[in-house]
Amino acid sequence: MSQATYSQPDRRRPEPLWYQVEEAIRALVKSGEWPTGCQIPAEPRLGTMFGVSRITLRHALRNLEEHGLLRRERGRGTFVRSTKLVAGTRELTSFTQEMGNLGLVVGSRLLDFGLTTADAAAAAALEIEEGEPVVRIRRLRLGNDAPIGIQTAQLPVARVPDFLEPGPPEGSLYEALSRRYGINPVEAREIYRVASVGAEDAALLDLPAGTPAFVVERITTDERGPFEFTVSVMRGDRYEIRSTLRS
Repeated sequence: MSQATYSQPDRRRPEPLWYQVEEAIRALVKSGEWPTGCQIPAEPRLGTMFGVSRITLRHALRNLEEHGLLRRERGRGTFVRSTKLVAGTRELTSFTQEMGNLGLVVGSRLLDFGLTTADAAAAAALEIEEGEPVVRIRRLRLGNDAPIGIQTAQLPVARVPDFLEPGPPEGSLYEALSRRYGINPVEAREIYRVASVGAEDAALLDLPAGTPAFVVERITTDERGPFEFTVSVMRGDRYEIRSTLRS
């Protein structure tokens, strides 16, 4: 591995040292200085690089591991993870934000953008009448140019009037909703199940038809109630679920 370019934490800054170390490591991964699969320096070397204590360093490394950017292998060391989106205990973020937090280059290919009517599942999730108009946004989501999942979001037209007029939003959907309508997510509920990928989705995900995948249903609410119902089909080899259980 080449000599990494990095900066040591600045104790004059208000951010905690562990946070500054965490951001520095993210930058090294995102820049390609520490590419996917490479082994990063051992803890003593990292402590010297960043000029911090082992406790501070381990705090940063633990956070990066929980977010899926790093993986620690007993007896071997710590490695930069492959392109995999990790779900579990985390903040309520958009796909764009989540991918950025993992140090991955987010990409998206629009598959469908238009009006449709709410079926029974969407109506129940969005607390509207079946048949009411909804905006449908279907996208192929990419990480480092590799397909990760297909997401189909539905938004009630009553909450997002004239949403179609400027065309499909670029970047984060949540940012567009916040900017245009003052809609900011407060809570999201997710249901996970495993199902076989149909032929159409399999072709988009570069998988054989019938391959098992995660299907995730997400209902996102703001202070006024539910505003988004999303169904995602995620590649099982690039999407991982983690949970932390406490007594």
